[in-house]
Amino acid sequence: MAVLALRGEPIGQLDAVLFDKDGTLSHSEPLLTSLARTRIDLCEARVAPERRLELRELLERAYGLTGDRLHPAGTTAVASQSHNLISTATVFCLVGLGWPEALRHSEEVFFCTDAAPGEDQAAAVALPTQGLERLLAELDTAGVVIGVISNDQATGIERFLRAHQLQHHIRGIWSADHKPAKPDPGAVHGFCRQLGVEPAACALIGDADSDLSMAEAAGVAVALGYLSGWLTPPALDARYPRIHHWSELTVLEAPGTNGSAT
Repeated sequence: MAVLALRGEPIGQLDAVLFDKDGTLSHSEPLLTSLARTRIDLCEARVAPERRLELRELLERAYGLTGDRLHPAGTTAVASQSHNLISTATVFCLVGLGWPEALRHSEEVFFCTDAAPGEDQAAAVALPTQGLERLLAELDTAGVVIGVISNDQATGIERFLRAHQLQHHIRGIWSADHKPAKPDPGAVHGFCRQLGVEPAACALIGDADSDLSMAEAAGVAVALGYLSGWLTPPALDARYPRIHHWSELTVLEAPGTNGSAT
């Protein structure tokens, strides 16, 4: 157990810190923007030429894509793969396809993009957010359990951690492959059981209000919003403390652990 401090002020005595991945641990916007653009291009090829502009505009709005920026609370940034697939199929329906055909096209497009070669290279493009390695090492040294709770698939989380040699700091992951998944508070409860910690002795750090409200509903002691993982900072509920840089978080020695005698 260690004391976590935000800008020098203690905010909790904790056994564990749970991190979101995209937009928190990783600066994923360039990778996710490229992925969204590729999906849109593949979707366009599946409709008649006269419907392509409409389809593109609708998909850009559905994905939260504007130029080279993603809306930090949009589906590409926050939602699971399965939810993104459903939103894609819904857009196909809006341009005149029936649901079975729309779903089939969406599944084929997602299969093509998710099975594309060079995934290890792609993961390396999603760089860790600045100062992350120092914080993880400090937490790990203090004996704090570190977990990753994300709507990415387990393979994507593991690939990112391996690419940046962060996996040795991480005690466990809870991904879109686990049930229940984010933002169900049950995801936090399940993950805490897996890690052997209590929610009331944890902090959760994420870049979306859905992360923070999930943490609050699950009884997590400290919910912190991270703002620097996207070109457009997320607009988070003001009641949650916010972090602009990992240097604002430090680990203090827990009371009674210095071993000094009187």
